Amino acid sequence: MPSLERVEIKKVTKRFGGERALAGVTMELAAGSMCALLGHNGAGKTTLLGILSTLTRADSGSVAYRAGDKPVTGAAVRREIGMLAHASLCYAELSARENLAFFASLYDLDAGRATLDAMLDRVGLDPKARDRAARTYSRGMLQRLALARALLTRPSLLLLDEPFTGLDRGGAISLGGELGALRDQGAIVVVVTHDLEAIAGRTDHVAILRRGQLVFEDRGSYDYEQLKDLYHSHAN
Repeated sequence: MPSLERVEIKKVTKRFGGERALAGVTMELAAGSMCALLGHNGAGKTTLLGILSTLTRADSGSVAYRAGDKPVTGAAVRREIGMLAHASLCYAELSARENLAFFASLYDLDAGRATLDAMLDRVGLDPKARDRAARTYSRGMLQRLALARALLTRPSLLLLDEPFTGLDRGGAISLGGELGALRDQGAIVVVVTHDLEAIAGRTDHVAILRRGQLVFEDRGSYDYEQLKDLYHSHAN
């Protein structure tokens, strides 16, 4: 099955009751890029991630997933998507290894101990905690497990909603480096975050939403101070 090479978002609109979440958002995401999706709470960022993940349906507009010139649809698209949401989506009574083994079984993936430990090594989850129930984990540990789950299928579209929550500064910078490595390997990475320091110098696509509208978009690398200036200039 081909990996996704681009995602075309055209005039996407979404309302929840009388509240407008998105208003005609149009943009394109490309393989080998990391998009920082920025904006204040309520700007529409999480809603857009939900639509990109196929878990939320837009009221109007379209999202097209493509491998070359060929459209990718249905289950083939969902297999290409990894998502880290506000909720960890991990089972509290299962251990880290058991959580990953369960998700691996849904996709007919190798769930051998060595494979699972390699993934947990990749996200930095303490080996001593891997056989404990996830309900005993700190927020940062849950974030690491949730990231391992999101990466398990080797997605070509990775969607992350505040992935640095609960991580210490070293962990956040390390995760930022991991996301940069995934981009360099050809993935499409979309990061919703308020932690501009963790993504500074790594993102090459910045999009800012305000009240459901795309008010700024540019492709380029920005350092921390530049990201702060962009955010304050366009998000308010």
